[in-house]
Amino acid sequence: MSTFLNLQVQVINSTKITELSTWDLIMDSNSGIGWMINLILLGMFGYSIYIISERFQTLKRSGREEEDFVVKIKSLLLEGNMEAAKKYCTNSESPSARMLEKGIARIGKPTESIAGSMENTGKLEVIRMKRRLRFLIMTAGAAPLLGLLGTAFSLYGMYSLLDNSPVLSTKVLSHGTMTAMVTTTAGLLIGAISYTGYHFLMSKVETITYQMEKDAIEFMDLLFHPGK
Repeated sequence: MSTFLNLQVQVINSTKITELSTWDLIMDSNSGIGWMINLILLGMFGYSIYIISERFQTLKRSGREEEDFVVKIKSLLLEGNMEAAKKYCTNSESPSARMLEKGIARIGKPTESIAGSMENTGKLEVIRMKRRLRFLIMTAGAAPLLGLLGTAFSLYGMYSLLDNSPVLSTKVLSHGTMTAMVTTTAGLLIGAISYTGYHFLMSKVETITYQMEKDAIEFMDLLFHPGK
């Protein structure tokens, strides 16, 4: 009975109410192999933010297409001013302009050749718009798993301390559990940002792709029915 009371006294005496800052928890989560996992997560987060920002700006510029773009191209071609039509496409930043420029350069050749050339150019433009987006979807899946791995290592370290400690310390329990949750929270947050960013940017790509297909159809219709 006295041994049990002594253990209770030791537990109570070893418990101190201390306020841990977020920075302290993050630094504690770097113990063991945790620093490597946190470094990888930080790299994933930084690169994901860069991709989201860079792709958003690029797609925003690509989505800007002048009103009646194809109509103006049609007007120039009907006037026989092919060079002006090419220059008009060159001055535009839209993927449709580069696709139509390729089609204009092949006017006079079989329509199958024109359509094939435009289709290949369109595919290259779509690939260019999707550049680096795969990293976001990879991060969306890998970051939470890395966070859980960091939690597992943190909990392992906590239980190792408890196993080697002669006194049951609630400080070790609470501190260890909180630091273990840091990597899980970081992994989930980074994964959520990457997942949301990927689908947001893909919706932009799909919108531009639809516009490219629409412009290509109008351009091919011009070749088949120039008088309309």
